[in-house]
Amino acid sequence: MSDDIKHEPSTLTFNPLDPEEFRRQGYKVIDFLTEYYKSIEKYPVRSQVEPGYLQKRLPKLAPDDPESIETILKDIHNHIIPGISHWQSPNHYAYYPCSTSIAGVLGETLAAGISVVGFNWISSPAATELESIVMDWLANMLNLPKSFTFSEGQGGGGVMMGTTCEALIAIITTARDRVLNQIGCDNINKLVIYGSDQTHSSCFKSAKIAGISPNNFRSVKTTRAHAFALQPEALRAAIHSDVKKGLIPLFLCANVGTTSTSAVDPIAKLGEVAKEYNMWVHVDAAYAGNICICPEFRHVINGIESMDSFSFNAHKWFLAALDCCCVWVKDSSVLTRTLSMNPEYLKNKATESQQVVDYKDWQIALSRRFRSLKMWLVVRSYGINYLRSFLRGHVDMAAYFEEMVVMDRRFEIVVPRNFALVCFRLFPVAVISRHQKFLEEESLNELNAELLESINSAGRIYMTHTLVEGIFVLRFAVGSTLTQPHHVSYAWREIQDHTDRILARKIQSWGC
Repeated sequence: MSDDIKHEPSTLTFNPLDPEEFRRQGYKVIDFLTEYYKSIEKYPVRSQVEPGYLQKRLPKLAPDDPESIETILKDIHNHIIPGISHWQSPNHYAYYPCSTSIAGVLGETLAAGISVVGFNWISSPAATELESIVMDWLANMLNLPKSFTFSEGQGGGGVMMGTTCEALIAIITTARDRVLNQIGCDNINKLVIYGSDQTHSSCFKSAKIAGISPNNFRSVKTTRAHAFALQPEALRAAIHSDVKKGLIPLFLCANVGTTSTSAVDPIAKLGEVAKEYNMWVHVDAAYAGNICICPEFRHVINGIESMDSFSFNAHKWFLAALDCCCVWVKDSSVLTRTLSMNPEYLKNKATESQQVVDYKDWQIALSRRFRSLKMWLVVRSYGINYLRSFLRGHVDMAAYFEEMVVMDRRFEIVVPRNFALVCFRLFPVAVISRHQKFLEEESLNELNAELLESINSAGRIYMTHTLVEGIFVLRFAVGSTLTQPHHVSYAWREIQDHTDRILARKIQSWGC
């Protein structure tokens, strides 16, 4: 040893990746999750804790010395589980599903265990190549145009991101630069973003991050008469008004399965309008895109061949577990021109050969997770036929729920059902005829809000709401992996029981 070296490195006495300890603790965690899923129905679906509850339960300072996995799992059971709203419960009908599966969980485990950072091809070739392959698999399952795939060799392809918001930031930024490169950066305040008033807020949030003025966001009005789908005539009128003011139409976010009511925009007709103004058109099918692998639902994305980009969230309804947003673009070169950075420390022969995909140039962040491993497991473990049956089963259960709602004259369907979301409300006709105050929409909204809170506070099922055309709507979204028809029947009985009690109290308070 050189005399210049003064200190010999110390040997670690604790190995955070000891193989045998990993095996022991891994079994403990799997056993914990197994028991959690076996007993998940006993927990309140929506967490019943008060804000700040965990501060009162956990120590103020982190431990100085290691604690056992047994102690930690005990604390998870005692302190964390009570603060969880159980998205995987079969009685979870809120928002949209965030489905998982054995393959989804184990795929996440494998990806975390291998723990690669696949920002470019050379950093881990399999991570990049598997992603390209799986994205083409999914494109074929969806019957997307070949122009959206790598196999066509014309510049299209797919990438896995975390969420739709991430995807929209990347895509809107790309659309922005495509136009500004022609008209000059000084004109950014002239660029306008379009969507319907049902478009997810992430679109306008992403546009704001991309530097588009909030004054240039257009939420074009939709109506109940058209099931809250964006109408081409309304879009054209909004665009025409902006063009007359000297503004530049930049980007349209067309929706297939909106968050509020699962509305489906006529994307082919909207695309025709947008293309007259050379706009970028993105199809956000975060929820409903999943079911487009079923031929009978594929028509909702007819016209996709003329769009610029398309995305759906496999973590919503495809058993993939959060997070996995699948995004396709027709021309990846415009994406990479905007998002590519090549510092010296990332340069390598593979990239310079231009024969590989460097996914860092397809997204905002540099680092990225090995999501394709999870999706590969899901598709291989279940196969296309089972995945179709899984999705169809939820649609059938939603249709069954809808039938029960229709049979009870105290309720009405607010919007025709799309896919596995039922939008309904309490509309007690018999009560209305005797008490004029219920004719006011505001009173009906208060009644439905009271019903929803009563149901959710009980904890046996969990639903959420939306507001469309001033109507407070109850949303019943079927999609949990564990949900079976008897759970849907139970949920309906629960809704009816709470309705009976609330209406009885109302009638009593009026002295009837």
